Amino acid sequence: MEQKTLGVIGGMGPKATSVFFDKIVNQTEAHKDQDHLNMVILNHATLPDRTNAILTNTGETFLDAVKNDFKLLEAAGVANIAIPCNTSHYFYDELQKLTNIPIINMVEETIKEIHNRHGEGTKVGILATNGTIRSGIYADVCKKYNLELLAPNDSLQEKVMDIIYNNVKSDLDVDSSELEQLIKHLVEQEHCKIVILACTELSCIKLSDEAVKSSIDAMNVLVERSILRSGKHVK
Repeated sequence: MEQKTLGVIGGMGPKATSVFFDKIVNQTEAHKDQDHLNMVILNHATLPDRTNAILTNTGETFLDAVKNDFKLLEAAGVANIAIPCNTSHYFYDELQKLTNIPIINMVEETIKEIHNRHGEGTKVGILATNGTIRSGIYADVCKKYNLELLAPNDSLQEKVMDIIYNNVKSDLDVDSSELEQLIKHLVEQEHCKIVILACTELSCIKLSDEAVKSSIDAMNVLVERSILRSGKHVK
């Protein structure tokens, strides 16, 4: 298969982008440097906060800020674009209109993966930012694939936001047990078959084997699709 260069619009946040790159490297079947992906990564850390843009209806500020990133990636000749930020996918259609280069839809690919694994009617939990939850981007795609999506109650959602903004984004040490307890609650108390980790900040937290089995990380799905679309093989 022809090797294709992957473009990445990152910085949302920077740590999540570095984790995405590490996962690409670690999950690509490679025996020498030349077996890895060619990538162009834009760590655009000053992009406006996506959750705030959604909740305040100021999405144009984010879209205006990201326009030049697409021009840079087009000039670099990338074949596909990955955006390792779930919340930004609320603007997916508008983002795709800004470029002719295909943007890998992390949200849709994650729901398709769940549907393929567990089938229609599956009850799915989600852990994400307020922006992702309230935007309904995962709920809409779940409806398309006949899956039932359950968001945490307000109290649990506060804990999720605290982990994302006051720990990972603030570069503080994160106790993985906090996230694992949230996953366990959705599985055991709310009877979810699987829980989506729908924020790339959550991908920065190393989970126990049990928590991994009960969850699906949207970033991991994006990593796999990025590798395959670039003409490489996943380990």
